[in-house]
Amino acid sequence: MGKIGVLLVNLGTPDHCDNVSVYRYLTQFLNDPFVIDLPLIIRFILVNVIIVPFRFQQSTKAYQEIWLKEGSPLLVYSKRLASALTLELGKNYQVELGMRYGHPSIAAAANRLQDCERIVALPLFPQYSTAATESAIQAIHRALKKKSFSLIRDFYDAPPFIDSMARHLQAHLQHQTWDCILFSYHGLPERHLQPPICGAPCRSPNPCPAITQDNASCYRAQCYATSRLLAQALRLNENQYATSFQSRLGRTPWIQPYTDLLLPQLVQQGVKHLAVSCPSFVADCLETLEEIGIRLKKQWVDAGGESLTLVPALNDDPVWVENVAKLIRNQLTP
Repeated sequence: MGKIGVLLVNLGTPDHCDNVSVYRYLTQFLNDPFVIDLPLIIRFILVNVIIVPFRFQQSTKAYQEIWLKEGSPLLVYSKRLASALTLELGKNYQVELGMRYGHPSIAAAANRLQDCERIVALPLFPQYSTAATESAIQAIHRALKKKSFSLIRDFYDAPPFIDSMARHLQAHLQHQTWDCILFSYHGLPERHLQPPICGAPCRSPNPCPAITQDNASCYRAQCYATSRLLAQALRLNENQYATSFQSRLGRTPWIQPYTDLLLPQLVQQGVKHLAVSCPSFVADCLETLEEIGIRLKKQWVDAGGESLTLVPALNDDPVWVENVAKLIRNQLTP
């Protein structure tokens, strides 16, 4: 058998934590019609005249607070995963990393896999969304051109992912004091989940029902499915965990409940020590380290909580590396 290529895809990051780099990155990211699904003219004005010019300096400061010596955390941890996966899979595999926005690009990574006999593409987004996953899939198709590949579209309920997350949470929380685990997922505008993506309009703050044919591609339903599976694996009762959605932008309604607005409710319920895990991110990034680890921690204390523990993303956890290899090998099994 010839060499098997593995194309890992993550969202992307600025090349540097300066105004020019962040401005360039936000412009590319937010102009994607999968991210802001508005008519071209409206999206162009909204992104290039309003959002980016008024937001890039604030975003630059946020990146500067979490930037590592080696570079952007998202890129650093994604590269470490790719390197560890190369060793785990062995010499018959070639692993390449591509970013949907920024560098290294999906096109450059795909070009390095052209001589592989088979290719497995893995967007590193556990739950499927049009904004992240579908945008990445379309970019993969363009990069690989007519070359066929096998796609792992989502893995929100895959045993290797749930096992990795559960063991990771146990390891990081066994010596911490906590009353409740908050599973905080990246949010999306409600309109992204309207039919036919989901069988019913997404306007409820209540938990989604179990996955069926009607909501199999619903991001919010997949997030709740992940939370339930993790709670089951960790033997949590319904008072020991909650699910919420972060990172909303603008005035349009986003899926609820909102992470920041849930904090006072948790305090009223008697939660003093909060642990937060972000199962929609497998590599730490701005949304985990700055939004949760810095800003939400301050909001929690201001709301009356005593401590907030951010559980790191899976990053290059050895168990996760082994289980990513399982996901890939399972995809290749007839």
